[in-house]
Amino acid sequence: MRVSTRGDYAARALLSLAIHPDSTPTSVREIAMRTALPQPYLEQILLALKGAGIVLSKRGVGGGYVLARDPSEVKLSEIIRAVDGPITAGDFSEPHTDGACDHEGQCVLLAIWGAAGSHMRDFLDSFSLADIADIARGERGWPTDAS
Repeated sequence: MRVSTRGDYAARALLSLAIHPDSTPTSVREIAMRTALPQPYLEQILLALKGAGIVLSKRGVGGGYVLARDPSEVKLSEIIRAVDGPITAGDFSEPHTDGACDHEGQCVLLAIWGAAGSHMRDFLDSFSLADIADIARGERGWPTDAS
């Protein structure tokens, strides 16, 4: 399991909006400067986030992006899904479908990969943008490995 660069950049851009709450839109250029992300790529990512209903945009002078909802309502898993698609441990079929269990041990491994994806989704669901902004500002402790 791996979060893509696109997923990381999306989270960083939205974290910037959450850390600097403003009722006026923030330009892509400003977000790019604050996060050191490449502006052309960031524009594509923000369009995907807009399509997912995570940000709103305003065109023209004074235009830019704002969060569509309160940061406490935006989960990290939602951000990743918006730009990367479903959170899974791999591109495997479900156990017991399409002959997935026709080979020795394959069925149990498919169940394990499915559970791993579920654990990752649950972990990412446990963080909202507000939580991450609090951590970034030093108002909460860093996430730890629960194992």
